[in-house]
Amino acid sequence: MTIRDVTSSLACFGLWGPNARSIVESVSADDLSFRFMQARQITIGEVPCWALRVTYVGESGWELYPAAEFGLRLWDTLVQAGAPFGLVPGGYRAIDSLRLEKGYRAWGSDITNDTDPYSSGLGFAVRLDHEFIGRDALPDPSTGGEQSLCCLVLADSQSVAMGNEPVSLPTGEIVGRITSGGQGYSLGVSIAYSWLPRALADPGTAVSVEVFGVAVAAEVRADPLYDPTGARVRA
Repeated sequence: MTIRDVTSSLACFGLWGPNARSIVESVSADDLSFRFMQARQITIGEVPCWALRVTYVGESGWELYPAAEFGLRLWDTLVQAGAPFGLVPGGYRAIDSLRLEKGYRAWGSDITNDTDPYSSGLGFAVRLDHEFIGRDALPDPSTGGEQSLCCLVLADSQSVAMGNEPVSLPTGEIVGRITSGGQGYSLGVSIAYSWLPRALADPGTAVSVEVFGVAVAAEVRADPLYDPTGARVRA
């Protein structure tokens, strides 16, 4: 096996949404029927690229990786093909809002090298029927760690936590801090994530989040808030 860093040689675009398939089909003759979490080389317009059937926004689509020198051409091709379907460019804040609604964790803030998959809500991705690096360090999957990463919905949809705000019980005791947060525009709610003691991780638990010096009521919710069955991702 040879490992080679090709980061600088590739461009990357995410094309996601209910019309993503129709847009690509209008400019590609390739078979797009490959399933979620699979990848294939396809050609869009005149641009060859890798198409990865993944998403970070909770909608069906692809990450597209052309050679860097063809990135602008692929962009122009997609923008032109997507115009009849209402395609609009979106940046990081749009992606962050959608991933919060879908409950996707953010590396470096929600999860780090110090968090375990069970407490992070990622135990579904662990298979214990084979050996792997780090297996011995995992906690018991039936108990997890002392804390759990929790989804919070703030009572005031206009109060948005950005990160590191204290999370308190009604008694005033600080029990955690916000790891990430933002406006969930599709759902019309303010969403945040925080590590809380396991005893407080049950949906319905009442807490408050200090946003710019103001205590805002919040509630622990089961996640994901958007498309909990994952039907849209696999459409």
